[in-house]
Amino acid sequence: MGRAMDSWMTSGEGHPRRWAILAVLVVSLLVVVLDNTILNIALPTIQNDLNASQGELVWAIDSYILTFAALLFTMGVLGDKYGRKLVLASGLLVFGAASAVCAFSSSGGMLIGWRAVMGVGGAAVLPTTLAIITVVFPPHERGKAIGMWAGGVGAAIALGPVLGGLLLQNPQWSDWLTGNEWGSVFLINVPIVAVGLFFIWRIVPETKNPAAGKLDIPGLLISATGMFLLIYGIVHASETKEWLVLSVMAPIIVGAIALAVFTYMEAHSDHASFDVSLFKNRGYAISLAAVSLTFFAMSGITFSLPFYFQIIRGFDTLTAGLCFLPFAVGQLLAAPRSGGMVIRFGYRKVMTTGLVLVVLALIGLLTLRADTPIWIALSIFFVFGFGMGNVIAPASTLMQNVLPLTKVGAGSAVQNTVRQVFGALGVAIVGTVLATRYALNLDAVFASSPVPVPASVQEAASES
Repeated sequence: MGRAMDSWMTSGEGHPRRWAILAVLVVSLLVVVLDNTILNIALPTIQNDLNASQGELVWAIDSYILTFAALLFTMGVLGDKYGRKLVLASGLLVFGAASAVCAFSSSGGMLIGWRAVMGVGGAAVLPTTLAIITVVFPPHERGKAIGMWAGGVGAAIALGPVLGGLLLQNPQWSDWLTGNEWGSVFLINVPIVAVGLFFIWRIVPETKNPAAGKLDIPGLLISATGMFLLIYGIVHASETKEWLVLSVMAPIIVGAIALAVFTYMEAHSDHASFDVSLFKNRGYAISLAAVSLTFFAMSGITFSLPFYFQIIRGFDTLTAGLCFLPFAVGQLLAAPRSGGMVIRFGYRKVMTTGLVLVVLALIGLLTLRADTPIWIALSIFFVFGFGMGNVIAPASTLMQNVLPLTKVGAGSAVQNTVRQVFGALGVAIVGTVLATRYALNLDAVFASSPVPVPASVQEAASES
């Protein structure tokens, strides 16, 4: 078996079952991405059921992203050292088990805590899937494979709200078990995880790097602390309704300093998990910046738009979820074809076009009002997805192609960590701005009321 594995790894032709392996990896990753977008559409329902504040909703998203981002380095190194298949299967198992517990959450705090555990599992899935793809596919097929991988991610991002809306419209499917109307958005992960684990065991080969580096425990602790403090400060602003106060600025500043110290340490470490030298490659750095900014925009938009569709437009959960379909169609049309577009026009032109489309879509989304014709909103969403598809897939391919095979796990963890950090910032900043603007508008309404509004009522309304 070892000789057979060595044969396909050294022949340059790739694994003979690489396309079946890709399908299994996409399913494994799909459940992780799907869960986050399903949760977005369920946020208004969860808020009402658990009486959660806007800050708790943001933490329900960002507790996952924080543990996810903080552990990506470690999981990438563990996959290189002990086996990518082992780490992938272990992560998927943790993710599925934590999902099941989340379905029974009785408070915002419980949901936040188990979402953080889900992040531990998700952190093992993402870098290992991309690393395995890089190993089992030859260079001339890698762009197409990563394009299909990215297309699956894009489809899950946008199809999640549709599935979430369908589940929330039919709470009778699971409320007899969970005692709430939203538990099914977590329970749906369990059978998908079971299928993924079965086919990982049967199809995916074990690969590792015997020369993998040591675990960077100090770096992990410093980076996790820095990210937590930075996100905490931003989210706390939604509670204080002000930015320039000590309780907001202190954690933001200390968090930023911790991340700067982490970057300096990694640049001078003999066994750095965050390979700062990769940023010396101009193509890698520009590609990562493009993907990170796109993830920032996408995370903020997919967090906020369910509130627009359900609260401002008055749509039910299923209709609101269906409004995300144009985004999925745009991604599915663009991502798998981006490899061919790169061959024809080059990375720079394809990615620049994608970024321009994303910017135009964001400008369009800023113009949405309660009476905006729905076809305009859906058209903007399609452009947003099409633009993202022409950024993420080619940028991911370019970044993977500059990595040596012996470091694909840790290297893919770098790009995934940075873009997840930007995703967390997108949710935190957009969520905080929404909460702050909502509270300020309420203050104006209360001030103009002919009848004095009790302070307790004002506080309850601002936290709703």
